[in-house]
Amino acid sequence: MQRPGQWNLWILALAVLALTLVQDFVRTRRDTEPLAYSEFIRLVEAGSVGEVTVYPDRLAGEFKSPVEGRSRFETLRVDPELAETLSRFGVKVSGGVQTTFVRDLLSWVVPALVFVGIWLFFIRRMADRGGMGSGLLSIGKSKARVYVETEIKVGFADVAGVDEAKAELEEIVAFLKDPAQLGRLGARIPRGILLVGPPGTGKTLLARAVAGEAGVPFFSINGSEFVEMFVGVGAARVRDLFEQARKRAPAIIFIDEIDALGRARGAFGTGGHDEKEQTLNQLLAELDGFDPSVGLVLLAATNRPDILDPALLRAGRFDRQVLVDRPDKIGRVQILAVHLRRVQLAGDIDREAIAALTPGFSGADLANLVNEAALLATRRGAEAVAMEDFTLAIERIVAGLEKKNRLLNPREREIVAYHEMGHALVALALPGSDKVHKVSIIPRGVGALGYTIQRPTEDRFLMTRGELENKMAVLLGGRAAETVRFGELSTGAADDLAKVTDIARSMVLRFGMDPELGAVAYESPAPPFLGGDAAWAMQGRVREYSEDTARRIDAAVRALVARSFERSVSLLEAQRERLEQGAKSLLERETLVEADFVRLLAEVPAASDAARASERGAPAQRTAS
Repeated sequence: MQRPGQWNLWILALAVLALTLVQDFVRTRRDTEPLAYSEFIRLVEAGSVGEVTVYPDRLAGEFKSPVEGRSRFETLRVDPELAETLSRFGVKVSGGVQTTFVRDLLSWVVPALVFVGIWLFFIRRMADRGGMGSGLLSIGKSKARVYVETEIKVGFADVAGVDEAKAELEEIVAFLKDPAQLGRLGARIPRGILLVGPPGTGKTLLARAVAGEAGVPFFSINGSEFVEMFVGVGAARVRDLFEQARKRAPAIIFIDEIDALGRARGAFGTGGHDEKEQTLNQLLAELDGFDPSVGLVLLAATNRPDILDPALLRAGRFDRQVLVDRPDKIGRVQILAVHLRRVQLAGDIDREAIAALTPGFSGADLANLVNEAALLATRRGAEAVAMEDFTLAIERIVAGLEKKNRLLNPREREIVAYHEMGHALVALALPGSDKVHKVSIIPRGVGALGYTIQRPTEDRFLMTRGELENKMAVLLGGRAAETVRFGELSTGAADDLAKVTDIARSMVLRFGMDPELGAVAYESPAPPFLGGDAAWAMQGRVREYSEDTARRIDAAVRALVARSFERSVSLLEAQRERLEQGAKSLLERETLVEADFVRLLAEVPAASDAARASERGAPAQRTAS
């Protein structure tokens, strides 16, 4: 950024240059009027011209006596035999050298000034857009965006569903407001606080809320902005960031996605990673010399705490780790209350029902849900957002966009109807299964030709072996219905089979639920927050057991899946009439809701209630999920 004194020097230089140009113009044009060449010849022949100065491209001179009030003249030189004509009439002729110093000076100076001005303009624009330290000349400067107290409008009232995390951060706010009171018994504020949790749970929002509540400057930067291709640039940016923060203390430094900067050293292999390791080493050094008593608080966020360098997580650097997890049902109700304040709502909105239909949704997912519901209501021309809009928005997010133009032939529609009705009837028959909320044969998403939505009655954190087997039976209910009705299988159960196989393998490999293989964990757990089993499988699972054990594991998994499939088939054979009637209703109406299933169960009795009663005696064993 330019200082005021530099602008004064520029203005003075431009003023001197303009004055020189004006003086030169006045000197050369004073008492001089342009004269036509033919008029010049006539005046020469009339004897009125007293003196002529010949320039390469023009003639200038004086009259013997003023002509029409002019004593000097200037005209364009066009006649090569002019000298002879002038001498014949007794005109004194002399040569002249045109002074082009000012013109030549301007031809060099003005273009340079134009290019310098354009360059400074774009440098300043890049600096304004890229934050502090943008541009080639400030490559080692920090790119942190600084928000002053008045720019942060977020407080703890805008953060819901993470009460435990807010309670952990409230004392940070108290320290920034009154450091002496918090340290009166010798306690010190943690040097660093690491917010860990899945994506979209509100880690960045919490950090901004801390700055908004404390009313202090907030330095925000992403971990990837420290890393450059030039060795040493990232370390210089770390130093500059902490220097800026110390000058504006009390303040908060927030580093988002710190795993891009703090990944464990040696995890990259060999060569080509000096820049990342130097940047991490500089951050460790800054944290060692980081005195929280000056009023600086370091917050960081990540969804990959398992890959961070142990030196970064030790006490004295990041003293405290705060879990920001996906909200439970009560938390989802609180988050919905925050986002619904901005929406015009109808009278039938039930937050509890919406929260019950959204298990596993993060705060960002719920915000997107409210926006999708508002868009659906706007699209149909409603005055307010109704409960129906939220139901359709959940289906759109979970199952995908409705494919109204995807037409199935009658045979395919019949198979899909029996498939989805099989899921629903098995779920209704098994105890402890989630309630069936809706069944539809309208295609959605990329490959879903139909879908069954279940509504859990509560959030679950533990599942028994019997509950897992019931879940597998529900997933295989569609395949079982195809077998019972058509006696053959289709490709519609591919996704169900993948989910069932994953549950069965987890029961055998991770939960120790097979009696023959024993209570042994044959597989390490997947990363807790990011990617889950899918990302873990892409990295490659390390097998630490023999070929014989692998064969026994495959047999145990196959037996679990086969037993669940047989249960589904037996349940549907006992409810054959309900299956036929439900599939017929589904083909006619395309969508059935919970009330339709209650009516179906009441109108059509099962062939064997004893068969369903026997299913309730499944063995139970608790395990961590």
